[in-house]
Amino acid sequence: MKTIMLAAAIAAAIAVAAWLRLSERTLPPDLAQGVTSLSYNFMSPAEQSATGVQSERILKRVGDDLSTLSELTSAIRLYASSGVFTEVPAIARRHGFSLIAGAWVGKDIEFNQLEISSAVRLVNRHPNIRSLVVGNETILRKELNVAELTKVLRQVRRQVRVPVSTGETWDIWLKHPELAKEVDFIAAHILPYWEGIAADRAVPYAMERYEDLRKAFPGKKIVIAEFGWPSRGYNNKQADASPALQAKVIGDFLVAARQRGITYNVIEAIDQPWKTTEGSVGAYWGLYDNDRKLKFTTDGIAAEENETWRTVLAVVLGFAVTVLALGISQRRPTFAHALGVAVAAQALAAGVAMAALYPFENYLNTGSAIAWVVGFALMIPLTAMTLIKVHEVAEITLGRAPTRLIYDKVPRPAGWRAPKVSIHVPAYREKPEMLIATMNSLAALDYPDFEVLVIVNNTPDEAFWRPIETRCAELGERFKFVYLPKIDGFKAGALTAAMARAAPDAEVLAFVDADYVVEPTWLNEMLPAFADPSVAFIQAPQEHRDGKASLFKSIMNSEYAGFFDIGMVQRNEDNAIIAHGTMLLVRRSVFEAVGGWATDTITEDTELGLRLFRAGWQALYTTRRYGRGLLPDTYAAFKTQRERWAYGAVQIIRKHWRAMLPSGCELTAAQKFHFLTGWTLWLSDSFGVVAAYLNLLWVPMILFVGVLIPMLPFTVPILAMLGVNLLHCALLYGVRVKLPPHKILGAAVAAMSLQMTVARGVAKGFGRVRLPFLRTDKGGIVASTKRARKSSPVLTEAVTGVALLAGAITLHVTNVTEMVEITVFAATLLGQSIPFLCAPLLYCLDRAARGAQPAVAQVQPMAVTPVPAIAPTQKAA
Repeated sequence: MKTIMLAAAIAAAIAVAAWLRLSERTLPPDLAQGVTSLSYNFMSPAEQSATGVQSERILKRVGDDLSTLSELTSAIRLYASSGVFTEVPAIARRHGFSLIAGAWVGKDIEFNQLEISSAVRLVNRHPNIRSLVVGNETILRKELNVAELTKVLRQVRRQVRVPVSTGETWDIWLKHPELAKEVDFIAAHILPYWEGIAADRAVPYAMERYEDLRKAFPGKKIVIAEFGWPSRGYNNKQADASPALQAKVIGDFLVAARQRGITYNVIEAIDQPWKTTEGSVGAYWGLYDNDRKLKFTTDGIAAEENETWRTVLAVVLGFAVTVLALGISQRRPTFAHALGVAVAAQALAAGVAMAALYPFENYLNTGSAIAWVVGFALMIPLTAMTLIKVHEVAEITLGRAPTRLIYDKVPRPAGWRAPKVSIHVPAYREKPEMLIATMNSLAALDYPDFEVLVIVNNTPDEAFWRPIETRCAELGERFKFVYLPKIDGFKAGALTAAMARAAPDAEVLAFVDADYVVEPTWLNEMLPAFADPSVAFIQAPQEHRDGKASLFKSIMNSEYAGFFDIGMVQRNEDNAIIAHGTMLLVRRSVFEAVGGWATDTITEDTELGLRLFRAGWQALYTTRRYGRGLLPDTYAAFKTQRERWAYGAVQIIRKHWRAMLPSGCELTAAQKFHFLTGWTLWLSDSFGVVAAYLNLLWVPMILFVGVLIPMLPFTVPILAMLGVNLLHCALLYGVRVKLPPHKILGAAVAAMSLQMTVARGVAKGFGRVRLPFLRTDKGGIVASTKRARKSSPVLTEAVTGVALLAGAITLHVTNVTEMVEITVFAATLLGQSIPFLCAPLLYCLDRAARGAQPAVAQVQPMAVTPVPAIAPTQKAA
């Protein structure tokens, strides 16, 4: 534990240093001399028609706001003059405020007249109104043309005695110099953020534009009627938004404006959470937040308010996860292993902390709140799976060598007696030639006392079972043909029914799939391990003898090897391996004590192994290949098998989840860890598919509605998981499986191609859809039975992958503001498309292989010693 704590502490220190290094800090603006004027908008669109009690509440808010704003300024700019706005000048006068009044004009002529007449009355009635701005960017928004606006300005100027102008961006003034003749001063909006200018260039840029206006309109008073910088939101090209940048830009602007004697108005006084028409930054231009709290202090250093909380949350979470992940193992990690996990935990915890605090730092409406909840819910399992993969990479590459693995044959203890073994070979519609090859290899076993039960179930077609019955008779009394025309309970039901035919004196049960050709030394070299009375079962890995039949089969074979040479080896160190049905040896007394096969799950072998662990027994594992089967004939069969495994995993979750609770005492903490993480692997594919579809649905929302773009803490983990998965595959397949790079790539393609398949199996499992037992086509059974699929088995994956790819390209092309979040989101869509597109790629390789040669039907079994027929009366040796 000292090693773990030291590594966690070092990683935490690195994280703190990184947080401090990346934190944005700057000297706050000098507000001692105040701000000339602030834009003030106190109503959301929903409140603009307020009357009665609601109107009174709004006006009281105005009074309270002006009391707050008085610490910074004594002047405000308004943008409208009708409705509740008619009461504001009087309130402002009582608080000692002068006003830049505003009249909102646009396409609605009737409303324009209402605004103008109200503005004129207010100006002529309230002496604290010092000027009037008629229209706000009406030409920029193309609501009025210059001629129409000129007419309005002339009408107003004739009726008031204060200076009149219209608010437009600096470029509109330069583009339409004739407009300057119709106003008393130039009310120019200079907003460098919207022009994509970097924060450190914002103030110099604004001063350059100010000088441009002075040169264009000599003798005319120039007022910077709007200047500001947002405190949060997405970047606009080189312009980033943050509290520290806002403090710096505003501070630099105030200094420059005072030095030049510029009359200005800062936008804006208070944040406006309802503003969604200006993208993500629209709500965050205020110097005060929506709670009327100044965003930066008047002395010291300006920094993000939640920065400390974010740092503390991330570091504490990273530390805790490190200790938890490493502390539950029965093995002591090396320092390098522990440090690798600790650093990764801190990096991932940083993303979780940023996402967790997002609602406290940003204004959320109903839609964005729902998006945050869904995103955060998906982020947690994806982050957990990423850390689990990092854990495994660090453990294998930097950790200790396995200590429980059986590397060679098990030595025979003194006085050891070879127990009798009953070998069970279940078969359902299997090709006779393939099954007979398995039987012949079993007949050649170099072991003194065994029997073989060949169990053919639910196979009425005599062409499938009659040759098997004949071969059993030829091989003698050791071989028993068990024919079950109709039996329920999947494979487990058939195996359970066959137990009645097993020899009563058999002490060990062995299970072999119908396509496996077994090494003669299997039993002789493994059975001595049962001399340890605590051992319940021994598992040897799967292997395939047709892995070189085609590129497609080579890729499949590489993918299978990873589980048996990587995952199973690590699980074995904590006595938590998966019993996977073939090449499995089980102590019969223990098997019967836990109730034998369970018929309520479709993966009866894995479920049996978990029950044996819950009963307190030990298991052993070897990576030595004692048997070689056949790969699925087609990509469709490959998918069918994996869907069945995923479905079965969910059945086991539903059956045994209580054993994984902290209160469960049957399993060790390490065993719980491995089973939970193993189940999470299945679930993570489902979360990945859900995230892909949600992101795909979000693309048109971004393009056409302009809603919240998924924030970086939600999108980066998806990219991180993809990267870690590729790193996991590249490193561990190279270190443990000893595959060359091109085969590692093939294994990665095969694994990713099954994402949708696994998700479908998981969904059916949780949806309690009854999945029929679908055999995995092997040995050419597809060709011989002339079964064909009516539609492509990868149509869904292909359509989804292309849609994700198209979405990524579209977002990239339309990202004219170079928004980082959109770039990362597009990259996320691109990354999410890869697993889906791997499916049609593998399917094409499958079709090409079958088109080139009937490889599946002609695969030759591994050579075995010929076994002569044994006369029925001859005793088994």
